[in-house]
Amino acid sequence: MSTPVKMPQLGESVIEGTVLRWLKQPGDAVSKHEPLLEISTDKIDTEVPAPIAGVLLEILVEEGATVAAGTLIARLGAAGETATPDATDTPGATAATAATAAPTDEVIATEPPLPQQVQRAAPPAETRPAGRTFISPVVARMAAEHAIDLAQVTGTGLGGRITKKDIEAHLAKGEQSADEDGEDEDAAGLDKPAAAAAGDDDVLQPLSTMRRAIAQHMVLSKRISPHVTSICEVDMTAVVRHREANKRTYTRDGATLTYTPYFVAAVVVGLRAVPEANSRFTDAGILLHQRIHVGVAVALDKGLLVPVIRNADALNLAGLARALNDLVGRARTGQLQPDALQGGTFTLTNHGTGGSLFATPIINQPQSGILGVGAIVKRPVVRSRSASLLPSADDAIVIRPMCYLSFAFDHRVMDGAQADRFLTAVKEKLENWAE
Repeated sequence: MSTPVKMPQLGESVIEGTVLRWLKQPGDAVSKHEPLLEISTDKIDTEVPAPIAGVLLEILVEEGATVAAGTLIARLGAAGETATPDATDTPGATAATAATAAPTDEVIATEPPLPQQVQRAAPPAETRPAGRTFISPVVARMAAEHAIDLAQVTGTGLGGRITKKDIEAHLAKGEQSADEDGEDEDAAGLDKPAAAAAGDDDVLQPLSTMRRAIAQHMVLSKRISPHVTSICEVDMTAVVRHREANKRTYTRDGATLTYTPYFVAAVVVGLRAVPEANSRFTDAGILLHQRIHVGVAVALDKGLLVPVIRNADALNLAGLARALNDLVGRARTGQLQPDALQGGTFTLTNHGTGGSLFATPIINQPQSGILGVGAIVKRPVVRSRSASLLPSADDAIVIRPMCYLSFAFDHRVMDGAQADRFLTAVKEKLENWAE
C-alpha cells in the first residue's frame, strides 16, 4: 500500500505552504529521511524529508502551488507499485479537512484578541467564507496595528482565508488610492519616478519568496515606526580578554564562543534597565513584555533570518553560546522551523562580522528596538585620570579594541534619553565584563 506525503504543519501559525521545487521525480528511488522537496512559507524555506524508503510513485501538487497544511502532495511506495488513492487522503478532501478540522477552542487559544473595531466590522459568520473563521496571529496583529476592517479585505487563502499577503496588498492599495486622490504631491510637482526599462545588458532576477518577504517587511517597518538611531563607542578590552582566556574551555565543552553571546548578555542588562526597549506600541498604550526573547539576525545566501533565543535573561554566557550555536547551525543547514523565528521582543544584528563599522538597522516589527553591532577593531584612544576635557599630563594614547553600537528605536515608544540609558547600560556591561 502506498504511503501518503502531506504538506507539513511548520508551526502553530503556519497553516499553508508553497511547493518550491521537487528534488525527486516519479520513479526515482528515495531513502528514508532523504530530502524529497523544498517548500516555502511566509517565514522560511525548508526541505521535507521522505517518511519512508522507497520510490516516488506520483506528485499531486506541482511546483509553485500553495496548499494547506495536511494536504496530500505525493505518494511513496515500493518499486513497481501503483499509487492507490484513498478516500480519506485525496488532495481535495485533505485540503478541505485542513481548513475545518481544528477545534474551535484551539483556534481561539492561538489567536490574540482583535480590537473592538475589527471585531464589530467583521460580517456575521453565516455570510462569511469558511476560511475566515481562522485569523492567524500575524493577520490579527497587523489588523490591530493599522485598524483594518477585515470585512473589506479580500482573502485569497484556502476557503477565503485572509493571509498576511492580503493585508499587505490592502495596505498598498490604500496608499496607492491616497496618492491618486491627494493633491499635495501634484501641487509640489513631485511625481513618482517611472519604472526604468531593462537595457540590453540587464538581467532581471526574479524575487525569491524570502527576498520578497524581507522587502515587504522592511518597507512596512519604515512605514509604521518613526526610526531614530543613537550610536555609542565601546571599549571591548574586558570582553576580548575574557574570550581569549575561555574560548578553549567552551570549545572543549561543545560550545563555540563568539563575541555575539556577550552582546546578547549585555542587551539583557539594557532591557532590564529600560523596559520600554522590550516592548511594542499599540493604540491602547505601550505593551511591556515581561519575558526577554532576543532575536539574532543570521545572514544566509538567500537572505536574512532572525531566530529567537527565548528567555535569554535566564541563560548565562555558556547557555547563550550553546543556544546561538544551535540556532545558527540549523538556520544555515535549512533545518530551522518557523516557530524558532516567532516571539522575539528585541533584535540584535551583528553586522560587524562582515567588516561594517556601524549601520542604521531597521526595526523588526512589532518590536520597538534593534541593536546593530559593528566590527571590533584596534584604534588609538585617549585615556586620562582627569575628569576635565582639557589637555592634561595624565592623558595617554593607548591602543584598544573598539566597537560602535547603533541602537535604532521607535520614537513613539522611547525618546532619546531612554535610548541613551539603554545604550549606557549595554556599554557599561561590556566594558566592565564579569560573568
